Amino acid sequence: MTTRWIDSAPELLTVAEMYQADAAAIAGGVAGLDLMEAAGAAIAETVQAGWPDGDVLVLCGPGNNGGDGFVAARLLAGAGRQVRLALLGSLDKLDGDAAVNAARWTGDALPLGPSLLEGADVVIDALFGAGLSRPLDGVARKMVEALNARGLPCVAVDVPSGVHGDTGQVLGAAPQAAVSVTFFRRKPGHLLYPGRGLCGEVRVADIAIPETVLAEISPQFSENLPDRWRDMLPRPQPQGHKYERGHAVVAGGAVLTGAARLASYAALRAGAGLVTVAAPPAAGDVYRAGPPSIMVRDIADGGAFEALLAEPRVTAALVGPGNGVNGETADRVLQALAARPCVLDADALTVFAIQPETLFTALSSAPAGASVLTPHEGEFVRLFDASSDGKIERAAAAATQAKAIILLKGADTVIASPDGRVAVNTNATPYLATAGSGDVLAGFIVGLMAQGMPAFAAACAGAWLHGACATAFGPGLIAEDLADMLPGIFSDVL
Repeated sequence: MTTRWIDSAPELLTVAEMYQADAAAIAGGVAGLDLMEAAGAAIAETVQAGWPDGDVLVLCGPGNNGGDGFVAARLLAGAGRQVRLALLGSLDKLDGDAAVNAARWTGDALPLGPSLLEGADVVIDALFGAGLSRPLDGVARKMVEALNARGLPCVAVDVPSGVHGDTGQVLGAAPQAAVSVTFFRRKPGHLLYPGRGLCGEVRVADIAIPETVLAEISPQFSENLPDRWRDMLPRPQPQGHKYERGHAVVAGGAVLTGAARLASYAALRAGAGLVTVAAPPAAGDVYRAGPPSIMVRDIADGGAFEALLAEPRVTAALVGPGNGVNGETADRVLQALAARPCVLDADALTVFAIQPETLFTALSSAPAGASVLTPHEGEFVRLFDASSDGKIERAAAAATQAKAIILLKGADTVIASPDGRVAVNTNATPYLATAGSGDVLAGFIVGLMAQGMPAFAAACAGAWLHGACATAFGPGLIAEDLADMLPGIFSDVL
């Protein structure tokens, strides 16, 4: 059997949805034993390709993950490999397809224990799958900890045991895998930290689950890839003019002027036809010393800001970067939400920490999903419930509460819409950990929204483009570099 590998499929299935996919395939006539045989074959092929020599130790659990391990052990032994198999529990406790494949294994099923690692060259972790709901303990935990201590190469079945498939959280302990072999589609836990860091290379095997089951499941989670929003990227029209490409207003701060300057330049690079910084008069000269293509309007008070937003050619606004945590910033947020699609970042979020309901009330009066909030974890906890370990769950609940797009920043940025859609961004680089990079991200998003791109798509595109710009620049990156990388990235994407 030769496995067909699935590349670049964006859909992410939760643990429950993967159970649905298995059940739908079986209901459609695919035998459960055939699914398990194909899964075991994919694992065996992965071991043969990566570690063609040496002793293989297979760690089997009491469920279907263990059944996959029994298949892999049988196929590897049949190919002439030296294979030892260890079982958590006893053979008589196995049932279903796992029991059938245990009976097909003609070798010993040794009691699980760390001493078995002696002499192993590669380990297959088939102890538990993605649906583990309690922390590893007992001999399973000791086995995992001993495996990590020895640093042996590990091939994980589905996810490393101890990693929750929906959240990426580690339940007690989990092995560091060199490769994780999963089936049909990845799960959120493959993309979310800390699980993402433990999975190693993730390979997705086609085990004959029909693609048609996706229509039945209608998954709402996906990886943030350009194919999901490329067709919605704004494109200048042959006879268009600057106002048809949108006019973004960026609220400027009186002291920390660099943030709004970075954001406004990023919005212009993202394609907005015109960008105006709404500047406090005392700081107007600082903003005017920036790029001449960025307009500056002196805004002496809230009435002047409101009047600017009311101008018919203004199409989107950004409030927050460098604005200060004060009453003026709060007023600007409320005025912007009442007038235009908005991006709210940094101080525009923190200013409502004491009275978040004021922000939520204003957001509820705007069209649902027309605004984007871009908090990092610290800003998020000031406004929303952060008690859940699941980043997707937290972001999705916040989007529902705020009736807005939530872009929860990090190495595994999550973008959630109040309609249930969630995208996980995976192309961020550590070089983005530099002052001002978040301001550029906010600028990219408002620049796209100013051109009429829907808010969820703009947030997804902005996050991916941000990561791609940083990756293209590489070491030495500072925030000022990001926007100038964007034209080349656009050329590759469009």
